Amino acid sequence: MGNTRLIPKTPNRFGLRLVAALLMAASSAFGQSVPAAQTPPAPPSPPAKLTFDVATVKPSPPPDMAMIQAEMQAGRMPKFGPHIGASQAEYNLMSLKDLIAMAYKVKAFQITGPDWLATERFDILAKMPDGASKDDAPAMLQALLEDRFKLTVHRDTQEHPVLGLVMGKGGPKLKESTVAALPIDEDAPLKPGEMKIDTPDGPARVTRNTDGSTTVNMGAKGTFSQKMDGQVLRIEASTITMAGFADMLTQMMQMGGAGGRQVVDMTGLKGNYQVAVELSIADLMASARAQGVNMPGPGGGGDGSGAPIASDPSGGSTVASSVQALGLKLENRKAPVEQLIVDHAEKTPTEN
Repeated sequence: MGNTRLIPKTPNRFGLRLVAALLMAASSAFGQSVPAAQTPPAPPSPPAKLTFDVATVKPSPPPDMAMIQAEMQAGRMPKFGPHIGASQAEYNLMSLKDLIAMAYKVKAFQITGPDWLATERFDILAKMPDGASKDDAPAMLQALLEDRFKLTVHRDTQEHPVLGLVMGKGGPKLKESTVAALPIDEDAPLKPGEMKIDTPDGPARVTRNTDGSTTVNMGAKGTFSQKMDGQVLRIEASTITMAGFADMLTQMMQMGGAGGRQVVDMTGLKGNYQVAVELSIADLMASARAQGVNMPGPGGGGDGSGAPIASDPSGGSTVASSVQALGLKLENRKAPVEQLIVDHAEKTPTEN
């Protein structure tokens, strides 16, 4: 892993909460005397912050799209994203925004900060400490980002313009799921063409199918497949909740240039459903170029201007038509939105 160094134990929010609790205890005891024969008990020490033993952080090389496509056509999944095991954690070709999302257990669209958070990508290889589990990885990644990128953040909930996912005039045309989603057995052997990955929503199994589609099994959180169909990316999901569907729409529309507004479920529907949505390949490629990914084609937009293709306020024709086909629609609304605000982050991490 090259030169490595220990990550210092920096203060965390638990420590701040403990200090606040001690101050409150002191104020409530003000004016009470302590007998001379007694001494106040020492306050408990906060637990040591769990960190990776050692970690290497490097800027990611530009993605080779031709190699990635060849790997997928051969039935092999390219090596990107998080992979967390018993002895080490790897985060490959991930933007700083996605790393922050994993560390703080939020969606990328909930993060407010400079634009470069989504374009600067890094590879991280870290050694897990003895006795640590995958559940500890987010907190350790958080400590690493605070140390190496000097990251500071705070949470805030404010009313923001959103796109409300609401009922259409004729009511929903949704099919309820006929099967229950089952948790993933992480000890089960991988099937041919299958690989396991770690996502902000938990472990997943990814399979490259013979028809060219890719299936992502999120266990109890549902399964979805995606396939290129001409100039359209088709995504079909089973056992998905409307809240999950709203998250999916948010991610898709940000890729298509919808201005970053969050889609919020306002349907009142509580079941699990089968849904299908479509997004123009031109929108996806334009957005990828705008984010610095080396994609074939002109500039950063379909008109060669370098700007991402714009979507209308209802989310763009491809998304809007898919939503309408389900008997739903997107409306301009306002709603409380939780955000993770990035107060400071360095573009260049400190040396390994």
